[in-house]
Amino acid sequence: MSRQTISSKRERISLNPQERKASVLLALLFSTRMLGLFLLTPIFAVAAQSIPGGNNATKVGIALGAYGLTQAIMQIPLGMASDKWGRRPVIMGGMLLFVLGGVVSALAQSVDGIIVGRVLQGLGAISAAITAWVADATRPEVRTRAMAMVGSAIGLSFAVSLVLSPVLVGQFGLSGLFWAISLLGFVCLLLATFAIPEYPQAEPIIRAKASDVLKQGDLLRLNFGVFALHFILMMLFVVIPGVLAQLGQFDSGSLWKVYLPVIVLSFALMIPMVIYTEVRKAHRRVLQWLVLALAAIMALMPWASFNLWAMVVALFVFFVIFNTLEALQPSMVSRVAPAEYKGLAMGFYNTTQSLGVFGGGLTGGVIAATVGVHWALWIGAALALLWWLTTRQFKTVL
Repeated sequence: MSRQTISSKRERISLNPQERKASVLLALLFSTRMLGLFLLTPIFAVAAQSIPGGNNATKVGIALGAYGLTQAIMQIPLGMASDKWGRRPVIMGGMLLFVLGGVVSALAQSVDGIIVGRVLQGLGAISAAITAWVADATRPEVRTRAMAMVGSAIGLSFAVSLVLSPVLVGQFGLSGLFWAISLLGFVCLLLATFAIPEYPQAEPIIRAKASDVLKQGDLLRLNFGVFALHFILMMLFVVIPGVLAQLGQFDSGSLWKVYLPVIVLSFALMIPMVIYTEVRKAHRRVLQWLVLALAAIMALMPWASFNLWAMVVALFVFFVIFNTLEALQPSMVSRVAPAEYKGLAMGFYNTTQSLGVFGGGLTGGVIAATVGVHWALWIGAALALLWWLTTRQFKTVL
């Protein structure tokens, strides 16, 4: 009896072959989108100096931020579109814009042309449709693990960008970087068109309104959570490279030696935490403890910033928390949102995520330049503490 019970529990939390295939392919699509956001960041400010307009810091900032900003604007409309017309057509259209924007940027002769290409890439905002497609393709009891694959793609994309971006620009120039991004987008367009099955939604598709999402307090709390998480992430990466450079004499070409092992090892620790959350059905409790731990590690980072190994350990703890939260929160959105406006709910969620990326990078730079690096970290801790207070107000049993 006990053996059968254990067996049934294992079966319940295992992805079946169809779910695993869909999750892996959709995570690949998502990671390509995030590469479009991250790949340019480590190298563009330097590489852009070789083209007209590259010495204008304002234009360089616009080129970097245009993708995230236009993506934030389009998340909600395309989330609604995926609820009405299905996931595949929306994702195919978004990937076409992604490829087109990459080609425009690759052919651009100035920063102005790259801005146009980045705007086009951001307009094809398909993150909400991808996340909703994952939810359609998986059972509720394994959805957290499927979302973990998609969420992990963000950290992997950032790690890959830190290693790959300088190599591509060094070998093929800035245009070669955009051609590589376009090629990845074309491969994912083929995957979305031919490889990923279409899954029926749980309920008949109903035209949803923004008020349907905005009046749900728990969805708003989850939206604030992903905004805070990515705001803190981007603010951290505005200030931490300079700290690591001072502590360990790292340059921009060797920082990956710190980031890559930290991120990979944190993924390994994330997996048992996600499984524990599934088995215990403790989403809300785990979320609260992780957010509180995030506030604590951000508050301790100013003191860790005086020692290299302390800083590496702090980054490791941060990424364990980040990766687990990145996996848990989309699953919680899919559990809270009714099927008829799941895509719209994911649209709001991914919009606030993009706004967090844009706002965190901008705010981190301003704070670090005016009042110092440590204040940026403390503000991140304060934002995490505010987030923790909101998690205590969840009404839905998760």
